[in-house]
Amino acid sequence: MAVLRVGVEAFLNLEGAGTIVDVRSPQEFLHAHIPGAVNVPLFSDAERADIGTLYTNVSREAAITRGFEYLNGRLESLRQSLLQTARHGAVRLHCWRGGMRSESVAWLAERSGLTAYLLEGGYKAFRTYVLERFEHPVPIFILAGMTGAGKTEVLAELAQLGEQVIDLEGLAHHKGSAFGWLGEAPQPSTEQFENELVVALRKLAPHQRLWLEDESRNIGKVLLPAAFFAQMTAAPRVVLDTPFEARCERLTRIYASHPAQELIVCIEKIRKRLGGAQANESIALIRGGDLRAAVERVLLYYDKRYAYGIESNAHILCRITPSSPAPRAVAQQLLEALDKPLRT
Repeated sequence: MAVLRVGVEAFLNLEGAGTIVDVRSPQEFLHAHIPGAVNVPLFSDAERADIGTLYTNVSREAAITRGFEYLNGRLESLRQSLLQTARHGAVRLHCWRGGMRSESVAWLAERSGLTAYLLEGGYKAFRTYVLERFEHPVPIFILAGMTGAGKTEVLAELAQLGEQVIDLEGLAHHKGSAFGWLGEAPQPSTEQFENELVVALRKLAPHQRLWLEDESRNIGKVLLPAAFFAQMTAAPRVVLDTPFEARCERLTRIYASHPAQELIVCIEKIRKRLGGAQANESIALIRGGDLRAAVERVLLYYDKRYAYGIESNAHILCRITPSSPAPRAVAQQLLEALDKPLRT
């Protein structure tokens, strides 16, 4: 068998070689990693820190010796992990910079009868690739509309109709507003979000339009890449003019499944912007079981906040007043408005 070094694009395309094996420490992996990778750490976080200190303060030889001491008795379990992850007699490996950690594991993989594909430059090279990828032009179309317009559901239906869609809020595990964390998993780091976004972009046909939901640069604590957000800002957009009553009904239905105390926490997050009296009244309505009235008050706040930004945008392609509450019907109406043949 052999050890082969490959660039980022080739490394990501080698799906026949099985799942990507990230041999960095658990904390490095937890912060951010290549989507779909599994963590088979060569060293624990404490061991990595100890070896790094020796490398810096004593010598490279001392660090290598300590590394072998930590690996004593651990090679067989590491070898079995590689064999379980490999496919068609090959395995994909990387560490931080494509240095000694991945080289050591590649040596073990080769001795176990596997072809080891090493990511040239390691995870650091992947991150360079990610940031450069956001500079590439993408034919973006934005779906805009006031809070509660049902944009996420319409985008899902557009995807079913053959359009290219990336759910940014799904990748960020946040719906964008002060209420956006409800029912969501913990948010990824911004770095991990960027990694996930680039992997999603790689799957697209480059010349077919891509639908995204209108977002501010922050989605919860996640920050959209500056170059990509600039493309979004300049992209043509379709505005959903969903009536206020329909938006109230939709939001009331969504938030009815959440405990009152969670909703109150969300109100407290926007107390200063909502105003003390409005915040107190909204909280009292929630505690009293009148969620619909509370939604109306909060929605008026969001409408005032976002109306100017939507109305003043110079890139509005068209506006759609939904003729049906069904997201599929709205998606079809949207495509008809753009004069595009439907795929059903």
